[in-house]
Parts: sequence; C-alpha cells; structure tokens
Amino acid sequence: MALRILLSTTVHWPAAARLTCAFAGVGARVEGLFPAGHLMGKSRFLAAGHRYNPLLPLASLDAAIARSRPDLVVPCDDRATAHLIVAAARQPRTRALVERSLGRLESYAVLTARDRFIAAAIAADIAAPQTVRIDSERELDTALSRSGFPAVLKADARWGGEGVAIVRTRDQARGAFRRLSTGGSRLRNLARALNRRDLHFLRDAVHLPKIRISLQQFVPGQPATMAFACRQGRVVASIHMDVLETVRPNGPASVMRRINCPEMEAAAARLAERFGLSGLHGLDFIRDPDGRMHLIEMNPRATPASALALGAGHDLVAALAGTVAPEMHGARPTVTDNPVIALFPQEWRRNPASGWLRAAYLDAPWDDPAVLRASLEPGEPVPEHPPAAPALAPRGRPVPSAH
Repeated sequence: MALRILLSTTVHWPAAARLTCAFAGVGARVEGLFPAGHLMGKSRFLAAGHRYNPLLPLASLDAAIARSRPDLVVPCDDRATAHLIVAAARQPRTRALVERSLGRLESYAVLTARDRFIAAAIAADIAAPQTVRIDSERELDTALSRSGFPAVLKADARWGGEGVAIVRTRDQARGAFRRLSTGGSRLRNLARALNRRDLHFLRDAVHLPKIRISLQQFVPGQPATMAFACRQGRVVASIHMDVLETVRPNGPASVMRRINCPEMEAAAARLAERFGLSGLHGLDFIRDPDGRMHLIEMNPRATPASALALGAGHDLVAALAGTVAPEMHGARPTVTDNPVIALFPQEWRRNPASGWLRAAYLDAPWDDPAVLRASLEPGEPVPEHPPAAPALAPRGRPVPSAH
C-alpha cells in the first residue's frame, strides 16, 4: 500500500500545492486539507481534498484525518502546526500520528515562542541574537536601553514575514509594540478578512487577541534560510540558501541561491536532536559582514523550498518518505543545476520584469497545468517552459473530491 500523506494548510500559500506534486512524485497517495479556493484543489496529483473551515478548524482536521487515515500529516503553515498540537492533546488516538509527523510534541511550546526558542538555541551553542519577551512599554524601554537601535520587534503566532517590525527610535518601537500586541484594530482585521478571503481575521475582529511580543537584537547582513527533513531527532536531508530577493521587506524569500553551509547544517542537527523533531522544518539566519551565521527564527512546518528536488541528501520529500516507507522511490530527478532559484509565483508577482526570471531557474509547476494557470491573473501569459524541467506522471486521481 502506498504511503498516505495528508497536507494541511489554513492559508492560501502556493507551497502546499507544490508539495502535492512532490509527494506524488515519490509514489505517495496525497490528500489535502485546505480552505475553499486553494491552489491545492487544482492539482492533478491530489487524490482527495477535504474542506478546511476556519470557524471550525479542529473539527475540519479531525474529519480529514478520519477520512484519509494518513501515515503522516505535513503542516504547511504555522497555524496548521498549532492545530495538530491541540488535536493531539484532545484526541489520544491522534497523538501517535502527530508525534510521528512532528516529533516530540512537548517541544513545540518552546519552538513556537520566539524568545524561548532563541534562548534554547544559544544554550545549544548556536550563534543567535539575544531575544527577550516584552509584556509592557516599560519593559520595552528597559530592553531597548540594553539592545540599542536598530532593534527588531516580533510577534508570536504571526508568519510569512508578518508580525515583524524593525525600529530605529523609541517612538517607532512603542507604536510597533502597541500594533503588534493587539494584532491590529477591529476595522483592520475586518478588512483583512475580506481582502484575503480569510475568516480567521473575522474571529480576531470579534475577539482582539493578546499576542506575545519579543525584542530581538538587530543583526546587519544578508538573510539566509534552510529547509530540512528529520526523523526522530535526526536530519535526513537539507537545503541551504542565501536569500537574494524577498516578496516584501522582512517578508518571505522569492529568489534564493543554493549554497553549502556547515554552520546551518550543524544548527539544524543540534536543534533536531534537542527537540526530538520529525517532519519538514525551516530555519532563518542572517549572515553578518564577517560571514558568520546568526539564527533568528524557526518555521516549525514545511517551507517553500521543501518541495524542491535537488538530488540525494537534498530532496526533503523523498528522504522523509523513505524514513516511514523504506520501499519508496529514492531521490527524484534534480530539477536544475542552476544554483539560483526563483520561486513561483512569488518572484513573478513581486516584479514581472525581474531580471531573476531570466537568470534563475523559475520553479513553476510545469507538470501541473491547472495549478500553473490558477497562479496567474486572467489573461496573463504562461511563463516560458524551460526545456530541462522534468515532467512527472500524476499519481493521484484526475479529479479530486472535496469533503
């Protein structure tokens, strides 16, 4: 019987649709839990789709698990990870599945708190900027007196580059603290709910959340990132990247250059062992002017680079699948030898005239035409297909169902 994967996402990020193709490419049966209108529902590699209701998130997850009976659940955003942790606590029969998917569940109380995570990283001898929890403007002023300017304010339970503010004055810091700690005004959350088609913000508009805030020392330099797959505290595959472009300032990467970085690899190995991690995860770094890497953040879920097939030891999906089902296919054909990779549609949306779209390998879903077309605006031309891009045969049903 094929390995059964349930991809879970609560936001309209394209990475989940790419993982559908990636896991199907190693012979897995892939089902998805996603909100209405998600790109994943267009994928020809999807065996079955399950509707995610943002007003009934845990019921949606429970139903999808019951119907799909997965061997692994792969969360594609931070909220999806949080839902899995809660589901494991509420449903004892679900706990074994979630532990197999994520690793030691007790670790996530630290992994999802920015200040506690960085403290644990420093304790593991990983270079990282001091990060402290801030509960009031008085504490903020005290912390700024120690850290100096610029400084970085970060909100827990925010992702994709949101909930981050680089501040250069005390007035900026106080304003950012007030904004981040309340999650925005009711009017702003209502606008988000409409503009982003995301009812999670409607809940925030009704009950303004109180959000944990941290102050992190600013590290000048170039952003870098890594994605890695692990099983029971052991890293089994990884990809290291310098970030060349981001979707927006302080936002997620849109163009990356593949590198080999022992510092990143050592950090991932220590954290995986320390926290007993399983599944797909990401780490964000800053390379300072002297070339030293500083860990600034962890993404406890699959990141966009997770779907890339870059050869043995660098194909996260194949490596993860092989830890659960050793009979699975090995690494998939390498998609490109070009070390510079432009993510699609991120870089396409950031700047359609970007020079990176010609110089880099454009990681578009060439073998999943409906996903490719749905990523474009009506009437927008399809990007040119690179001749070297491999085509995969679909392994899911041609027409997914939705529950």
